[in-house]
Amino acid sequence: MTSFLRSAAVAVMVCSVAACGSSESKKAEDDAKKAAEQVSKAADDAQKSGDAVAKGAEDMAKGFEAMAKGFAAAAGGGADGVKPVDPVSFRDLQAVLPEISGWERSKPVGERMTAPFAYSQASATYSKGDASVETKIMDSGFNQMLFAPFAMFMVQGYEKETSDGFEKSVSIGGNPGFEKWDSGTKNGELTVVVNKRFLVQVEGHGVADDKVMRAVLDQTDQKKLAALK
Repeated sequence: MTSFLRSAAVAVMVCSVAACGSSESKKAEDDAKKAAEQVSKAADDAQKSGDAVAKGAEDMAKGFEAMAKGFAAAAGGGADGVKPVDPVSFRDLQAVLPEISGWERSKPVGERMTAPFAYSQASATYSKGDASVETKIMDSGFNQMLFAPFAMFMVQGYEKETSDGFEKSVSIGGNPGFEKWDSGTKNGELTVVVNKRFLVQVEGHGVADDKVMRAVLDQTDQKKLAALK
């Protein structure tokens, strides 16, 4: 299962915990806050024991706290009071996937799901020698629950650096995003939310550097994507 589908699976579990669409928004917010408190306690315990993952747990707690503020709206609708809408056809998303000079593109694939929440997605893989880049586009239909797995990483100012690479929040064309790079494996990821609705994820494997994902994203027509209805 790809990280994109794993994230969708996490969203399903989060939605179930928050009783998305079937309970009051207050309960969704309370549940999220309880989760944040549990993760925060785990971070404190890890610090006391000198565990190296303490910092990561603290960051996760902050992410849950940030999501808690949005769960009330998510349980009853979409972003900024916008109600969820039917996602566009995955064929429309396939039409946004670019042809990239010097890279061989696979046949685009897509799917649409209607329950427990509606979304559509399309993807294609680009190959050049031993390197490959997979681009995936998902239409959330303004259902912000689908963005929950990415929330903490897209918080402005989030950044983590290691001897092998980095991960950080970014802004691309005014849209919130997340970038990750591992210099050892030459694997990277660039994710951006377009028009508070469309999630675009570019994953590189065995690529030359972190600029490859940005180049692929730049050739994806984000204006055309934002205009889809």
